[in-house]
Order: sequence, then structure tokens, then C-alpha cells
Amino acid sequence: MVGITVPARIRTAAVVMGPAFVVAVAYVDPGNFATNMAGGATHGYLLLWVIVSASLLAMFIQYQSAKLGIVTGRNLPELCREHYPRPVTRLLWVQAELVAMATDLAEFVGAAVALNLLFGVPLLPAALITAVVSFGILALAPLRRRRFESVIIGLLAIVLGGFLYQTLQLGPLTGAAAGLVPGFAGVDSVLLATGMLGATVMPHVIYLHSALTQRHHSPSPERQRTALRASRTDIVVALGIAGLVNVSMLVVAAGAFHQAGAPRESLEDMHSGLGQLLGPGAALAFALALLASGLAASSVGTYSGQVIMEGYLRRRIPLWVRRAVTMAPALAVLSFGVDPTKALVLSQVVLSFGIPFALIPLVLLARRADVMGAAANRRRVTAVGAAAALVISALNLFLLVRTVTG
Repeated sequence: MVGITVPARIRTAAVVMGPAFVVAVAYVDPGNFATNMAGGATHGYLLLWVIVSASLLAMFIQYQSAKLGIVTGRNLPELCREHYPRPVTRLLWVQAELVAMATDLAEFVGAAVALNLLFGVPLLPAALITAVVSFGILALAPLRRRRFESVIIGLLAIVLGGFLYQTLQLGPLTGAAAGLVPGFAGVDSVLLATGMLGATVMPHVIYLHSALTQRHHSPSPERQRTALRASRTDIVVALGIAGLVNVSMLVVAAGAFHQAGAPRESLEDMHSGLGQLLGPGAALAFALALLASGLAASSVGTYSGQVIMEGYLRRRIPLWVRRAVTMAPALAVLSFGVDPTKALVLSQVVLSFGIPFALIPLVLLARRADVMGAAANRRRVTAVGAAAALVISALNLFLLVRTVTG
């Protein structure tokens, strides 16, 4: 029997595929449930354009991060440490750690709410269960990365299946296309849009993606081009799925809640409302998707935090210590009885403020020939990245001013 020889380009592509699916989980974390569904329930399809735009922006940003790792063999925090003054590096590290804590807040609270909805487990014990399970998933990452990626992809599939099922229960969607036209309806919609942006373009995985792809670095320009092509495919497929899930979240909430007059103030209200309006299957699908999202995203968030600390400070702490530190805000929120849904939305706003601190160094480093060599970004690509950072920063500043003065 004659053996089949697999071309080197295909073998390289197969090896490179996977990191974007790990990253994609962060784009459908419980914070997305809170912001996207709150946006759909309150404003109908009005903010659909925000999700679509943010998903396209996420593909651009994550490709820049993946490219950085493939071409340089370094991740973004490492390159910041090597090329920026120490005070700047420390500032970037501090804000990145705050972002990691805000991320963990959303993921722990979301998974805890899901366990409460499914099994009646009180929120605080449910958060501790989430910590144990997510740590077990995370333990696969250092030595069994492919198995870790497979587990994450499986959990992502549960989230996708859950929302596709709910969308199918809605029937025909009327008026959704109008949501693709940019517009707002007051400061509240700007707050939700900022939260959606923070939930969709996640700063901690901008750091992580460069770390996941740096193992594919090669000095060979041909191998770099092959890896970059494979990475683009990986990103388009994975983040395309994440974008579809986010659109489904808003569509489900808009179709089920916007004009029905059903309670929609919290995740618990949305769960019960889906059960009443679309049937118990939709409520179950929502809770299972929320649980899968929280478990997967909490593991990815802690992994990102490890990359951030090691890259910026050249220090590494045990994963269980990092898990204990970053879960503290979530446990405090649940212990003091803070409304989980409001905490989720506010955590996403915090994340949106962290985006420029990751995006601006990424854009500046990717344009430098002394860092990227012949793969340095051209001016038009740099201009797109700079414009994205400017728009996000302006939106955050506007939100801050209106919140303080209003």
C-alpha cells in the first residue's frame, strides 16, 4: 500500500489551527450574555450594528496579535517589556491585571448563576464549584495544549448550540436588518454599547493570542507566511462563530423580550422569561450555554493572567494562587449580595477601558521594522489600528463624562 504524503503547507496549517478557538471563548463569556441580552431586551435590534462591527474589529485585532507571536516568537507583554521604559511597562501590567480581575468577575458570576438556575446551588458555593472545575480544565494547558484546546472548543460548541436552538424557537425575525444602521437612543444605549464593545473585543486575549501563536515562530519567511495564512483562517472561523453567538444573544432577547413586557432585568429573569415565552427547552439551553461559557472563559482568563505577569515582570506564580487572587472580587460581589447582572455589565465597561492599553502597544510594535522585519505593517494597516484605538477611547471618554455630569 502506497503511503499518502501530506504537503508541508497543510501540515503547518493543521498545527497552527486552534488558538483562535481558545481566544473565541472570551468573546462569548457571561459578560456577553448580560450586555448583549440587556441591549436586545431594552432596545430591540437597535444595537445589532455594535456587535457586528465589534466582531469584525475583533478579527482584525486578533490577527495582529497572532501575527506578532508568529513573526517575533515573543508575546505582546514580553515585547512591551523589551521595548518600553520600565515605568510604562509597570503601568501596562497594573491595568492588565485589573482587566484580568474584571474578566474573572464576569465569568465566575455567570457560571455561578448558571449552576443556581440548573441545580439550585446558592451563588457563593456555585462560584467555588466553578473555581474547582475551571482549574481542572486549566491544568491541561501547559502540558496538554491540544487537549486543552479541544475541551475549550467543546464548551464553545455547547454555547453555539444553545443559542442556535433559542433562535430557531423565535421563528421569523422581522425588523432585525434595521439594527445594522448605526445609531443610539440616549446615554443608556451608549453604556450598553460600550459594555458590548468591552465584552466583544477582549483586552486580555489580545495578550494571550500572541502567546498561543509564538510557538509557531520560524525564521523561514515561507513558513511564516504559511503560518499566517493558517492563522487567518483560524481567526475567521473561530471569531465568526463567536460573532454568530453574540448576534444570536441580542436577537433572542430582542425577539422574546423587547415588546413582550416580560421581566428582563437580570439573567434569572431572562431565563424564566425564555421558559415562559419559548418553552422549557429554551430556558435549559440558555442555562447550559451560560455554564459552558463561564467554565471555559474563566480558564482562559486565568491563563491570560499568567501570560501577562510572566511577560511584563518575568515572574510566574502558581496557577492556584492566581486563581485565588483573581476570583476574590467575584466572591466579594456574591457575598455582599450585589446584583449579578449589574456586576456583569459594569465589568464589561471596565474591560472596554482596558482595550486601548493593549491595542495601542500592539499597533505601535507591529509597525516597527526592527521588531517585525519584512512583516511590519504597512501604513494603511497601522491607520486602521490607530483609528480603532481612537474610536474606542473616544467612546469610553464620552461615557465617563456623561456618567459623571449626568
